[in-house]
Amino acid sequence: MKISYIPNILIVDDEKDMTRLLKRSLEMEFECHVTMAFSGEMALSILNQSNMVEQDIQKKHIGQSNAVQSDIAHEPFDLMLCDIRMPGMDGFQLLDYASKHYPDLTVIMITAFGSIDVAIEAIKKGAYDFISKPFEQDEILFRVRKALERSALIRENQKLIKEKSYRLGKLIGDSPAMQKVYEKIKMVAQSDVTVLITGESGTGKELTAQSLHALSLRNNHNFIPINCPTVPEHILESELFGYKKGAFTNAIRDKKGLFQEADKGTIFLDEIGDISPSVQTKLLRVLQEKEIRPLGDNHTVKVDVRIIASTNKNLSQKIANGEFREDFFYRLNVFTIELPPLRERITDIPAIANHLIAKHCQKLNKPEITISPDLMTCLMRYHWPGNIRELENTLIQGILYCNSNTITEEDIHLEGVDIFKESRESQPCNSTVTPSNFAVTESNESYIEQSINELLKLPYKEAKERALNIFNHNYIGAMLKLNHGNVTQAAKMCNLERQALQQIIRRFDISVDEFR
Repeated sequence: MKISYIPNILIVDDEKDMTRLLKRSLEMEFECHVTMAFSGEMALSILNQSNMVEQDIQKKHIGQSNAVQSDIAHEPFDLMLCDIRMPGMDGFQLLDYASKHYPDLTVIMITAFGSIDVAIEAIKKGAYDFISKPFEQDEILFRVRKALERSALIRENQKLIKEKSYRLGKLIGDSPAMQKVYEKIKMVAQSDVTVLITGESGTGKELTAQSLHALSLRNNHNFIPINCPTVPEHILESELFGYKKGAFTNAIRDKKGLFQEADKGTIFLDEIGDISPSVQTKLLRVLQEKEIRPLGDNHTVKVDVRIIASTNKNLSQKIANGEFREDFFYRLNVFTIELPPLRERITDIPAIANHLIAKHCQKLNKPEITISPDLMTCLMRYHWPGNIRELENTLIQGILYCNSNTITEEDIHLEGVDIFKESRESQPCNSTVTPSNFAVTESNESYIEQSINELLKLPYKEAKERALNIFNHNYIGAMLKLNHGNVTQAAKMCNLERQALQQIIRRFDISVDEFR
């Protein structure tokens, strides 16, 4: 199995020369990051510190006589090679702790006092493998390779689980706005209730309809989509309801309509707000009676179809203008799912962008590429009037222009439009974001002056602390608000590490929950 990342390995042995030799051997054979520990206590400290970087837990065992190395991996360890007999905490004690607190960590136990009983005990305690000293270099490299393959499978499984957590059907995103959409989909998916999906163009209305169908009891039958505005009115009726032979010129045989094709399944009427009143009248009968009448036929045909419709129009306004039947609207609008525009779910952009990059690299026969951090920041700051469809087209262009393994700003081109012009002017990609409410205007100039006058009445230290408190509550609060309380994304916009932002939040007692 090919390992697509740089694995992190921890070697624990009180024999320093042996540990350094093994480190050199592994780094020469594998593209990996190796950390050394010369005691069980030191290894415990390193494990906890590495885990703290990833999961933001409290540091433990810091300040012991064996100082933790400065080059500790910033990702969780994939493999630990651990000697059994060491002064103080021995290998079995460390293995017990690792098995309990780091169950995904692959462990190989090493000892100069090898026996079947010791090997069995190591495996029972959770070790993946066991090797006796002295060992041949080829043997240890073979064992390590197998262990790293196991770790890679664990990582891949965790990645799939994580991806599943922010997906529903073909929809991607874990923002609060999308969680509400997921809740509505799950609420209505297994019923036959008519659903109206609303939202701007390019927000994923058809994908939402497909997800509803996939989660329904009809998912073993057809899902038939039709984009209503793209079909001329005189053809739309025959497409939906079918026709009998001789119903009109060139009707040389009977033809089933899409409602019959979708029998026992789902039909998706995309952009239904653009159909004519005459077709609305006939669709109203389908909704009321669950039957259709093909063109040229004197008899009706019963159909068992779940209807999902979508629109980017204001149907209430169209009713007021006499362009949409009110009775048809009420039959259609039994359950509404409103899709948020992309600008209201910016924290979903990295997941969506990475998915689209992988999808279109495969379609375009291009090697896998990544998005540079600066470009990703810009993508998250642009307002995307065309929503996901515009983002997708932009990234396809980026893939085609990209001549390396990373897409940058220079690879993104839109004819007549610089999508980064606005984001650079308002929120430069290479500097800290300045939200609009930080601008000094006539309306807040007096407030700023008043605040300064209040600070001038205080001693220096107290004034400084008060100013920092006001600044951080406003600045960090604005960042959290922009990201709906997502600390990770707020930290990116602040150009800070997540842990640094969390320290600021704790110091100034900023409530993250208020912004979620």
